Amino acid sequence: MNPLLALQVAEHVRNEVREHPKRWGCLTLFFLFGPVIACVLVAVLIIVVIAGGADGSNSSPGHVPGIPDAMLTAYQQAAQRIGGIRPACAGMRWSILAGIAEVESRHASGRTIAPNGDISPPILGPALDGSGVGGNRTPIRNPDGTFARAVGPFQFLTTTWAGVEQDGNDDGVRNPHNAFDAALGAAVYLCGIGPRDLTDQRQLRAALLRYNASQAYVTQVLGNIERYDAVALQPAVKASGSAKIVIDAAMSQLGVPYAWGGGTAAGPSRGVRDGGVADRHGDYNKIGFDCSGLVLFAYAKVGIALPHNSRAQFMAGTPVPKEAGLVGLLPGDLVFYSPGLIHHVGVYLGSGRMVNSPHSGAEVRLDTIDLGEYAGGRRLL
Repeated sequence: MNPLLALQVAEHVRNEVREHPKRWGCLTLFFLFGPVIACVLVAVLIIVVIAGGADGSNSSPGHVPGIPDAMLTAYQQAAQRIGGIRPACAGMRWSILAGIAEVESRHASGRTIAPNGDISPPILGPALDGSGVGGNRTPIRNPDGTFARAVGPFQFLTTTWAGVEQDGNDDGVRNPHNAFDAALGAAVYLCGIGPRDLTDQRQLRAALLRYNASQAYVTQVLGNIERYDAVALQPAVKASGSAKIVIDAAMSQLGVPYAWGGGTAAGPSRGVRDGGVADRHGDYNKIGFDCSGLVLFAYAKVGIALPHNSRAQFMAGTPVPKEAGLVGLLPGDLVFYSPGLIHHVGVYLGSGRMVNSPHSGAEVRLDTIDLGEYAGGRRLL
C-alpha cells in the first residue's frame, strides 16, 4: 500500500473513532471476540445434535408384535453397547438376542417387567439333576452342592453368568433376572473374547452352538433371527395406564396355540373337547387360549375378572355401538364378531387392528378387524 494513502486511512479512522466511540467500540469487540463467540455457538450446536442422537439411540425405535417393549429396548441397547465391551465383535443386532430369548423364555412371557428391567416373578428353569427334564441327563451342581438351574430371560447357569455378568441398566447391580443386564450378558457370551463377525452365518451358528450345544436349538434360533431381521418395526401402541397393561399382556402371548376352552387368569391352559372342529385339531392336547380365554387373562392383569365366554363378555362394561365404527374405539377396548350370535372377541390395539386367538389350528396373532362381522365394542377401563 502507498505509505501516504495508509496515513490518510489511519487519520480517517482515528477521527471516526473520536466522533462515534460507541459504534467503533462495538465493532472492535466484534473483531476481538467474534471468532470466540462463533466457536462457542458451533460447540453448543454439536452438543445438542449429539445429545439428540444419543437419546434416539437409547430409546426403542418401534414395536415388534409379541415382544414387550421393555424387552425390545433391552435387546436394542445391548446390541448398541456391546462394541464398547467387545470391540473385536461385529454384527451384533437386536434380532439375534430376540431370537435366543424367544426360545429361552418367550421374552419373559407371563412375567411383569419393570421400567428398569427387573423381571418378576423370577424365571427359574428345572433343577438340573440328571433326571432328563429339559433334556438334561448329567447332574450339574452349584458350588454349594445344590443342583444348578438356568435363570432369567436368557436362562444362564450361575457359573456361566459369573463369567459374563453385566450391568446393562447402570444401577450398580448385575442381575440375570434383569432384562437389560441379561441381554448385555448374552451379547458378551455370544461375542466371546476373540474377533467375531455375526453377519457371517458360519460364525453366527458357531456362537449359537456355544450358547446351547444342540443343532436343533441352533436351527430354531436361526429361524427366529431370520424372522426378526425381516420384521418392520411398528409404531408402539398408543396406550397408557391400564389399557397398556391389558394390551401388553395380550401381546405377550403372540404365537401361543389356540386351544378351545383354554386360558385362565394365570395364563394358557389345556383345551377341552368340543365334539367337532376343536377335537379334529387336537385342542384338548394343546396348552393355549381360545378367544375369550385370552381376553380373560389380559384383563386379569388389571384386576378385572371376566367370564370365559365371549357372549357373556359382550354384556360387560360400556357399549361402543357398531354404528360408531372403529373411530369410536380406544386401545384396550374389546371388539366382538357376530354374523348372528356373538362368537368371537379380541383386544383392540388401534389403527383397525386387534390381538386375538382366532380359531383352532391358529395361534394368538394380530389381525385387521373384519368390518363385515364387527358387532361393536365394549369399554371396561
